[in-house]
Formats: sequence, structure tokens, C-alpha cells
Amino acid sequence: MTNEDKARGSLDSPVKRFPGKHLHRGAAAVLGVFLMVTLATLMAITIDLGYIHVAETELRRSADAAAMAGCWEIFAQRAESAELGNNLPLLVADAANHVAANNHVGEITPLVTQADVELGKYDPVTGWSLANVSEAQAVRITLRRDNGTNTELPLFYAALTGRESQELKTTAIAAMFSSVAGFFEPPTVHETRGILPLALDLDSWEAAVAGSTVDDYMMENGEVVAGSDGIFETNLYPKGTGAPGNRGTVDIGDSNNSTNDLARQILHGISRQDFVDLGKPLVFDEHGELHLNGDTGISAGIKDELASLIGKTRIVPIFTEVSGQGNNSVFTIVKFEGVRILDVKLTGKKSQKRVIVQPATVVGRGIKVDWSGQNHSSHLLTPVMLVE
Repeated sequence: MTNEDKARGSLDSPVKRFPGKHLHRGAAAVLGVFLMVTLATLMAITIDLGYIHVAETELRRSADAAAMAGCWEIFAQRAESAELGNNLPLLVADAANHVAANNHVGEITPLVTQADVELGKYDPVTGWSLANVSEAQAVRITLRRDNGTNTELPLFYAALTGRESQELKTTAIAAMFSSVAGFFEPPTVHETRGILPLALDLDSWEAAVAGSTVDDYMMENGEVVAGSDGIFETNLYPKGTGAPGNRGTVDIGDSNNSTNDLARQILHGISRQDFVDLGKPLVFDEHGELHLNGDTGISAGIKDELASLIGKTRIVPIFTEVSGQGNNSVFTIVKFEGVRILDVKLTGKKSQKRVIVQPATVVGRGIKVDWSGQNHSSHLLTPVMLVE
């Protein structure tokens, strides 16, 4: 056979294929299917986990809003009456659900049951504790999606992940604080603090709170009328208590406060400039005291301003002692409290002059919380805030 024949024969012979190539292609196909299934499963898990995270955030937001609404309901009920009825938990639950109904978690709007609404107190030192209706100042809300309440959160890829739904649960606490260390300076010139520049002695305040004074006034349809409402009154006008000629007006601002300054503060509150002019923080010291200079006393020059506040609430400083006389007097303030002004008469005989107030629950703006728990007010609260 010639070399030409050999060459031709090699061209005519079939091409040899190696069986390993078929095996490699089959393995790659199997691996590709496995990776696709794995990737699809990971994507399903990621999507479901993301959905769960979003739902948890929504549930937390709804619980926070519900707890704050419930706590504001406590204040509203307390402001309306001296006694909080046994139906308060139901009213708080209704207020919480009114807000919770506006928040979606997944495809539903979960609501709280009355069993998931707890009334209590939140102490700056010890934290949350349950409390009876009369002492409640905080609300703990538990919001859930489970088989017992609101149904579990359905997931998208149960066929791939083996999980059809997810149970969710969160708790939120909102509280008002009665531990008042004083007041922050208003951040702007347009904001004030609703404090009267009139101080009341501690004994008179405690007598009214204890119900050992008189009960001659009441609120009816938004107006002050004669009658008994179970909330006792006291008189801010000086009648032999405190420094001679000065029982109650104090300088929260410049030491040379005029009648015009007092009138402005009565009508509009303590301004930012007043805080600057005071020259020191309006807060209690380490002994739980705040020393304020006295002014010239309660006079007829501010009767119209005080009369315009009849039926309204304000904050008054409470003092334990006063030294000096007139403009040189110094009041030792030990707490701030909320009052409602009921009657004003600053003309005529001194024995007939009066500025009648009764204890009233007030929410104060710009309150500095006393986190040590040393200074407590019975009728002055901070605005509702989330604490947990």
C-alpha cells in the first residue's frame, strides 16, 4: 500500500469519539438543575425572610402607636374625673385598636385583645410594673399574629421552604412620668411653658389633695359653676401665709419683673427670654429644691389676666418656706403641680379676695424627667413617650 492509499484510508475511516465527553455533559446538566433548584430555594427563603422582617417592623410600628394611644386615653380619663372607673382597661383597649386599625401588617390590620392590654407604671429606676386603675400612668401592649389572634403571617413559598406561615409577636410600653426635675428652656421664641408665676405653699396643696378643704365649684359643660365634684379647692391669694405682703408671686425671669411681665406670663406662659433672664436652670438641685426670688405680691393689676383663665389648667410652683420680705423674699420650691383656676376676685375687702384653684392633671411641655425618681408630682405629667 502506497503512502497515498494510507492517507486516503485515514480520511475515509470514522472519527473516534471518547465516551467521557457524554458523561461530562450529563453531569453538568444534573449540576445545573441542582444549582437552579438550590438558587430558587434560597431566593424563596430570602423573599420570605424579607417579608417576615417587613411584617415585624409593621407590627412593631402598630404596637408603638397603639400603646401611645392607650396611654393618652389614660390621661384623657384622668383629666375628666378625679376617679378612674373600672372600665378604663376597655377604654384603653378601644383607643389602642382605633389606632392599630390604621396600620397594616401583611395583608390584615391586627387588633389587640383586652387581655393583651396591661395598665401599669414605669419608674425611671425600676422600670415597668403593673398598677391598679387609680395609679396607672403607663400602658403595655402585646400585638400578635398567631393561631389564636389575628392568624399567623402566610408565607409565599411554602412548597419550597416547608413553612406555610410565621408567628409574630411584639410588645410596646408607653408611659407618662410624674418624676419632674424641672423644665427645659423653650427651643424657640414661639414656645412657652405654661407655668403661673404664683406659688402655693405645700400645706395648702396637700390639704386640697387630701380633701380636707372645701368643694364649692365644679365644671359643667365646659363652664365653672357652683357645686361639688369631689375635687377640693384651695386659695392662691395670700392670707397670712408666707412673707409679709407676699405669699405667692415669684420671679421666673428678670428679678425686676413688672406687673406687665406677670400679666404676660399668666396669659402666655414662661418664655425663652424669661429662662435666659432667670440666669439659672429652672430645675431642682441635689436637695430637691429650687430657690426663686419673690415679687410684689398678687395685686388687682393682674386680675383680668387671671380671670381670663377661669376653667383652664396651668402649672404652679409649690413651696415649703419663704424668707425675707417683698421683693427681697426667696421661695424654696419643692415641686410643680397642675391646677385648674375656678374663681378670681382681687378687688374689695382683703377677706373677700381670692384666686381659687383645684388640683387638676396637666401635661406639661418641656418637662425634664427626674431619672433618679426623687421629685414626684401628683398632678403634673410629661407627655406620653415610648419607653420600651
